Amino acid sequence: MDTRSYILSLQNRASSVLRENLATPGLAGKLEEAVLYAVHNGGKRIRPVLAYASAQTLGGSLEDADAAACAVELIHAYSLVHDDLPAMDDDDLRRGQPTCHVRYDEATAILAGDALQSLAFEILADSPVARANPANAMDMILTLARATGWQGMVGGQSLDIEGAGTSMTEEDLASMHRLKTGALINASIRLGALATGKASDEQLQSLGVFADRIGLAFQVKDDILDVEGDTAVLGKTQGKDESMNKPTYSSLLGVDGARKRMQTLFDEGINALSVFGDRADKLTAIAAYIIERKY
Repeated sequence: MDTRSYILSLQNRASSVLRENLATPGLAGKLEEAVLYAVHNGGKRIRPVLAYASAQTLGGSLEDADAAACAVELIHAYSLVHDDLPAMDDDDLRRGQPTCHVRYDEATAILAGDALQSLAFEILADSPVARANPANAMDMILTLARATGWQGMVGGQSLDIEGAGTSMTEEDLASMHRLKTGALINASIRLGALATGKASDEQLQSLGVFADRIGLAFQVKDDILDVEGDTAVLGKTQGKDESMNKPTYSSLLGVDGARKRMQTLFDEGINALSVFGDRADKLTAIAAYIIERKY
């Protein structure tokens, strides 16, 4: 399997599904522009890719996972719009382009994020998969809600803000990132599996361990790139975390130590997929891409 070609095909599919779901007219002019700008302004589409690969690991189709893939990317886009606001990380650059509040204005950026969040749940609840199996649909909606809210991504962002300028242990740092970054990655993988209607409790548990480790490895890689990356390649301001005095794996463990920790997390995640045998090859390849990426 050519990993790059496989990932590119899933990225393209996710982008196509997003365009279809955002094609409905009727939004206020500037708000509609901002929503489309936030979603189609580049991005790795890692979360949709993981949702698709998870569905395939369970023997499902890509079509099964379309709604899940779309929903998690909309949630991710909303989170970036809000994270970039002056009251949060105060970033001017995202994916090599002006951030949403810089391109438009703060009020429009806030509303765009709100709209994206609501649309994610609408798409998930109104999907063919959800209509065919309402009980499973409730599990999917609950999964996304928990990953998004104060028990997940939003809670992690709050801890991140509170942690600026303070010292953290590695355990504290991991707890924060399990919420801020890991929760939505975990949800992406779980939603892809649930969308098939075939996932057993044992399989979901194994996927959960994999998602937990890879979610943390993703963040460790981000912290390394914040030190070693280049703004032109990253598409966001290199060294931003250091300038804001935020605790990171690189500052806590050193870059070499962070790299070793990332490899350990990767190995633990891959081991958790052993119950799937060769069917997990796609998830394994994506995990390797996550820790080897340059941006």
